[in-house]
Amino acid sequence: MALSNPLIAKLEKRDRLSPEERRVLEAAPFVIKNVPAGEDIAEEGQTLDFSTMVLEGWTTRNKVLEDGRRQITAFHIAGDFVDLHSFLLKPMDHSVTAVTPCRLALVKHAVLTEITEKHPHLTRMLWLSTLIDAAIHREWLVALGRRSALSNLAHLLCELYLRLETVGLTKGGSFQFPVTQVLLADALGLSPVHVNRVLQELRREDFVTWRGANVVIKDFDKLKAVGEFDPTYLNLTPVPR
Repeated sequence: MALSNPLIAKLEKRDRLSPEERRVLEAAPFVIKNVPAGEDIAEEGQTLDFSTMVLEGWTTRNKVLEDGRRQITAFHIAGDFVDLHSFLLKPMDHSVTAVTPCRLALVKHAVLTEITEKHPHLTRMLWLSTLIDAAIHREWLVALGRRSALSNLAHLLCELYLRLETVGLTKGGSFQFPVTQVLLADALGLSPVHVNRVLQELRREDFVTWRGANVVIKDFDKLKAVGEFDPTYLNLTPVPR
């Protein structure tokens, strides 16, 4: 069993990995951990000596205020290092929580240190992953501050579809998005009631069908226009890094 299959798919969408770099990722020692839905994978204030990659499942990056209100700042899927930044930033300034049952790969920071010291191009590719995370944060910030609720949700769906497509988790125009309206509200900065109204509008305009966790995008170009979605920030063009 290889640690790196979804990670390799994600990285090779952006640049070519050499056979040696692929071997390094596939041979990296790791510990498999299974966590149930709702469990914190990393907690705010925690200092880690490992970074965690999602092999299967969904997680959120989130902050919880003193009164219990929560803001979700990212969704993470297979192939994502949910706390790669903890390699350098200590302690954690937010939490990472499993949305679904998750299968995780834990990689010691000592292993990452060895990779960064011996494989400069691979180091740049891992750095690129954290830069894309930051680019996604910027888009979410713009959405929260300036986009309408409908545009914000349309933008999120376009983003998730392309990210999931990169690691082979779409089928035609459909994908699994296993979140409750409460979680979605915490990501979009809305109330659950408002989220429900926006979902109804997306369905009424025939942009998507959404049954349970299954989302089908009926017309990606129309959804893209509603969300003012420009995928440049996802860096999905393979170029030398």
